[in-house]
Amino acid sequence: MRANFRMQRLFVEHPLSAGSAHEASKEQFNYLVNVLRYEEGASILVFNGRDGEWRAELSFASKKRLVLTPVEQTRPQPAPCDLVYLFAPLKVGRLDYLAQKAVEMGAGTLQPVMTQHVQGKLGNIERVRANVIEAAEQCGVLGIPHVEEPRRLEDLLATWQSDRRIIFCDEGSDSQNPSPILAGIKEKKLALLIGPEGGFSEAERTLLHSLDFVTAIPLGPRILRADTAAVAAMAVIQATVGDWR
Repeated sequence: MRANFRMQRLFVEHPLSAGSAHEASKEQFNYLVNVLRYEEGASILVFNGRDGEWRAELSFASKKRLVLTPVEQTRPQPAPCDLVYLFAPLKVGRLDYLAQKAVEMGAGTLQPVMTQHVQGKLGNIERVRANVIEAAEQCGVLGIPHVEEPRRLEDLLATWQSDRRIIFCDEGSDSQNPSPILAGIKEKKLALLIGPEGGFSEAERTLLHSLDFVTAIPLGPRILRADTAAVAAMAVIQATVGDWR
């Protein structure tokens, strides 16, 4: 069932079921009442990443208290997205973009990775999580990807479960077309690794190429910024070995 983009969508934390009324937060009250000017009896769509999407009716417990009451389920909760997205943090504005596009492209987990040439700083992981929720609200996604705490690349690889293949975009590749390489991947569980703007160091590339559970792919003849490379790589992965098939 496709998303209804004509109705306002709102992420909520509490469980959802028919008649399970919950009070909106102060931020939600301000947005729905003061910004959108919704009145008593208006309907919106709510989701929590677990119980599907519901049409909820608005009612006022008082002038400053808004209650959301789920009435009917409009979409069931789908199976969670399984693609793990490993990325070197970027500068704040582009990191926001990167998190939003990862949600749209079907990432199920966002894992910040600290590499040798990383240029961005991840001072507030909650900002990334907020961007994930906002992207889900705007593009009709019902599952909320997990956002993990940052880890050093070497530590992550040392403890990696080898049944999940890591696909990393290798700017040093001699070829240009990733499709034949991706077509040879048999594993169902996948992760995508995108390096920083400065690229992987030679030591990091050597380490990645030495691991049996890592596959290197090129991304065409042009040099891409890290955030552009992320979207391009997720698109080609989803189209060839992911959930677009």
